[in-house]
Amino acid sequence: MTKTLSEVKPGRTCKVVNIGGTNLLKNRLLCMGVTPGTTIEVVKAAPLGDPIELKIRRYNLAIRKSEASDIFIEDIRDSSGAADGVAEGVSES
Repeated sequence: MTKTLSEVKPGRTCKVVNIGGTNLLKNRLLCMGVTPGTTIEVVKAAPLGDPIELKIRRYNLAIRKSEASDIFIEDIRDSSGAADGVAEGVSES
């Protein structure tokens, strides 16, 4: 299931699938290293949720939540390695 980066909670890691938005935004994000296939960790969000701090390609980057909503991601994992918030070894009923 494809989600946007703005939906990812701090402490989770995901992979960029596609970048939407205007050409100006796409070019800006591409220049900052946000490219399809890149792994991104959401480090933290400001108290009101905007901006979001990301760890990408060995550096930290802060972007607006509106910009994060144009970045489509997949394969969400948290620091324990569980996908989509489901603990490993636990079955969903």
